[in-house]
Amino acid sequence: MGMTLTEKILSAHAGGKSVRPGDNVWVDVDVLMTHDVCGPGTIGIFKQQFGKNARVWDREKVVIIPDHYIFTSDPHARRNLEILRDFVKEQGLPYFYDAGTRNYKGVCHLALAQEGHDRPGEVLFGTDSHTCTSGAFGMFSTGIGNTDAAFILGTGKLWVKVPETMYFEFNGTFPPYIMAKDIILQVIGDIGVDGATYRTMEWGGDAIAKLSMEERMTLCNMAIEGGGKNAVIEADDTTLNYVRQRTQKPYTVHRSDKDANYCFKKIYNAGAMEPVVAKPHSPDNKALVKECQGVRLDRSYIGSCTGGKITDFKAAAQLLKGKTVKIDTFIIPATKEVEEDLHKEKIGGQSLMDIFKNAGAHLGPPSCAACLGGPQDTFGRTQAEEVVISTTNRNFPGRMGSKKSQVYLASPYTAAASALTGRITDPREFL
Repeated sequence: MGMTLTEKILSAHAGGKSVRPGDNVWVDVDVLMTHDVCGPGTIGIFKQQFGKNARVWDREKVVIIPDHYIFTSDPHARRNLEILRDFVKEQGLPYFYDAGTRNYKGVCHLALAQEGHDRPGEVLFGTDSHTCTSGAFGMFSTGIGNTDAAFILGTGKLWVKVPETMYFEFNGTFPPYIMAKDIILQVIGDIGVDGATYRTMEWGGDAIAKLSMEERMTLCNMAIEGGGKNAVIEADDTTLNYVRQRTQKPYTVHRSDKDANYCFKKIYNAGAMEPVVAKPHSPDNKALVKECQGVRLDRSYIGSCTGGKITDFKAAAQLLKGKTVKIDTFIIPATKEVEEDLHKEKIGGQSLMDIFKNAGAHLGPPSCAACLGGPQDTFGRTQAEEVVISTTNRNFPGRMGSKKSQVYLASPYTAAASALTGRITDPREFL
């Protein structure tokens, strides 16, 4: 019996021995990422366990990206940044994208890709549950806790249980009004928020192969919302073209064997997909957009690691061009590069930035912003009892601020269409 893509990557990082689901193996780590929320805790445990003068196992493999609570005066959040800065200086770490500097990037998951830290066949751990985003590059990537991260800092290894793999195949061609957010919300709605618990979600089929890297990242990003350990898509020419523009470091492409064993398979007709939302208060509370039409909204939010990429903003701008929003609409680019692209990318001779400004949207600096609520002065924080449509990844009570607010998860198309009407609206009305 052959191995799946995830099994092959873990096998290669466990000394080359064959692995099967349920096996526990030591794997060598290629990249460890942490940020301002979990970095200080990770550093504290590292020093406690390895000694106050201990050095990280490999300076070239540690990436630190502040992104969550950075545009705030909160003293605890500011202290977290100081702890990161002190550690970076002490260890001489080269990959530190500090807030408030020219080197600042933005949301860690997209920044990892844009800065060339996502490479096929590698193992990447991060102290953030949406680290599974990087699986779009044909690599094993997952979120871990501070203790595991501290152990990696000291040893470069981690004890990992090999997950079973679920396979989701989409054949045909997605309609032009369907985005990756619709696809992942459909699948999570089908399997539930615990349907992929400690399993790999592998995506395949000719429809998936036609997706851009950013859309693939959206698919893999929300695997954790289905309970997944990781998500993965086989690297192809689209992957390699993106990676070669970002890094010259070597990598190895792995592919699932034809006789690999999957614990679950589901085949979808891509052409039959319709726009989807997740209703409050769970990502698996699936409904078709047309079933929710008329739900009154207070805000529309387009941003985050899930919905703040240039692909997402191009989609939103298609609908907002030449029109005016009827509710507070927030545009939050995930990274500085995306923010710059908002000025460069044009539709009909008009930049995306100008389209959003002319539509009456509020623009904020690159960061996680309202996706994780945060301190009171965090930009875009959802207020009490507001009803919000959002391109973010979670809609639990209090996720974006007030526990009394209601959050509907949707694609950038749906969020933009809804911004124009003040109610949940099928984007096909404007497309």
